[in-house]
Amino acid sequence: MKNTAMPAALTRSISKPEENLNIVIVGHVDHGKSTLVGRLYADTGSLPEGKLEKVQAICRQQGKEFEYAFLFDAFLEEQEQGITIDTARTFFIWKGRQYIIIDAPGHKEFLKNMISGAARAEAALLLIDALEGVREQSKKHGYLLSLLGVRQFAVVVNKMDLVGYRQDVFDGIEKEYREFLAQFKAVPTQFIPVSAKLGDNIVSRSEQMSWYTGPTVLDTLSLFKKEAARSEQPLRLPVQDVYKFDARRIITGRITAGRLKVGDHLVFSPSNKRANIQSVEAFNVEPQPMAAEAGQSIGITLDEQIFVERGEIASHQKQLPSVSTAFRANVFWLGKKPLEKGRKYLLRVATKEVNCEVASIHRIIDTMDLAQQQGSHSVGKNQVAELMFRTKAPLAFDLSSSFESTGRFVLVDEYDIAGGGIITELVHDDQEFLREEARRRDFAWVKGEVGVEDRAKQYGHRAAVVLFTGGRHTGKSLLARKLEEQLVADGRHAYLLDGENLRRGLDADLSEEERGQTAEMARRYGEVARLLTDTGLIVVSTTNPFGLAYHEAAQAIRTLVNPAPLIAVHMSKTAEEPPPNIDVVLVGLTDLDAATKRIMGELKKRGVLAQAIGTKPVFQYSI
Repeated sequence: MKNTAMPAALTRSISKPEENLNIVIVGHVDHGKSTLVGRLYADTGSLPEGKLEKVQAICRQQGKEFEYAFLFDAFLEEQEQGITIDTARTFFIWKGRQYIIIDAPGHKEFLKNMISGAARAEAALLLIDALEGVREQSKKHGYLLSLLGVRQFAVVVNKMDLVGYRQDVFDGIEKEYREFLAQFKAVPTQFIPVSAKLGDNIVSRSEQMSWYTGPTVLDTLSLFKKEAARSEQPLRLPVQDVYKFDARRIITGRITAGRLKVGDHLVFSPSNKRANIQSVEAFNVEPQPMAAEAGQSIGITLDEQIFVERGEIASHQKQLPSVSTAFRANVFWLGKKPLEKGRKYLLRVATKEVNCEVASIHRIIDTMDLAQQQGSHSVGKNQVAELMFRTKAPLAFDLSSSFESTGRFVLVDEYDIAGGGIITELVHDDQEFLREEARRRDFAWVKGEVGVEDRAKQYGHRAAVVLFTGGRHTGKSLLARKLEEQLVADGRHAYLLDGENLRRGLDADLSEEERGQTAEMARRYGEVARLLTDTGLIVVSTTNPFGLAYHEAAQAIRTLVNPAPLIAVHMSKTAEEPPPNIDVVLVGLTDLDAATKRIMGELKKRGVLAQAIGTKPVFQYSI
């Protein structure tokens, strides 16, 4: 055994790290992952004092030859079985960088742990045994690294001493594996011939392989690029909660990327509501900070009292997250029941929870044998799938390649976390055009001298849209008229916006075909409602002009009337599952007064109607 002495230069490399990098090491069982890591620890002087001697003494007691793998395999059960059974996280420091090593199991029975380890990695080393060559597990690991979004990795061809350090063996493995990786456009940073046991090309260049002129393993690690510091990325602040103190509303959450400061203009997605930061709040800190950055849990107050819900993502206007009701993803499924196309699940991205379903399954990869299935309607336990999701409401998210926290998700099935995945592609939905139009319009909206708060104080209520949805002959128009009458009688500024008036006026130029499709009618209707709410009115309306496509019309109107809240009232003759995002459900309307009172209560709950205290109107905000 050679290269056991630690070079003096290496001892000087141990200092406080300037950055850290998560590295996952994967490969077929017994291809030498633990030996490689143990050698890295020993040769960089990263072992705790006395660790090497302790492991050597244990080997003597057990009557076995010392191996560098024992420095890493911490569990007695692992040493007895000779395989690594779970992911382990350790680290060493070299030239100002701390390398956090995630050693992932190579045995097929533990592939699930390999996937969970790789999902946390920024880069990877993939080991192949020079004597055994490219094995089934080698191909599987290469594919899964690509699937999980690990873009920078190197291939380490280990045990070169067992093949006489022959260049032709190494070249053959490199050629075969590159051709395999090319099938899914994965390009390794480097192929490195090594002997982890003897220390060849691990830290020091091997005298036995003078034909290899590339970097050592340690040099290759230093070539891996650290992801941009989260504080240097565009701002992402998922809203955790909204707290009410006196007249203030404090929006709280943990900044997952970027930084913010007092005065910044924020956009909340997917609602597209906007306001400026008035203050940054921190618990038990005096004086209160003026700015904050990624990693900090904070509260902020805004210069306008906008309705912001848990799960929205705050960002700066120039670098917004994606918003859609559809996206493609790679999912690893662990549920007791199969993941089925068309079945309802709860999806969690950052702080947002939304109902979803699998719209299509493009491909399934069995993690036991890497066999691929197409045309399937379900995903079994321990399978990886490429699929498309549809959510019941617009969702703000990012691609996992750009943002970790807002690009990864978990799936809940019957209260149990049953799977997780990464978002790989935005899928454009029917509402995308309207969302983009609304964003462009709102960003350029010309405001007068009278603000939202001024109108609210003057009128005693905030602007809002009350939209009655449901099928025909459910009493929508009757209740809408009753609600308008009651609001005006109470001194509120309300207006019944009947779509029939728009049909005969603003929409008179639309063809019958365009009216039948409802999209352009809903857009024009929403723009008119937006103008009315900007004057501070409570707009009361129904989806009658849009026929049976009331859900699609309601979604479009909700998008266009922001930042005014839309209170959706769904009416039906018999009990049925209402569309998503409904605030009040009325079944079998029989008592107009009781129904009106219930809606008025919802308006007070949502902070639209002020509570009279003395002569001063007070708004009770609630989300």
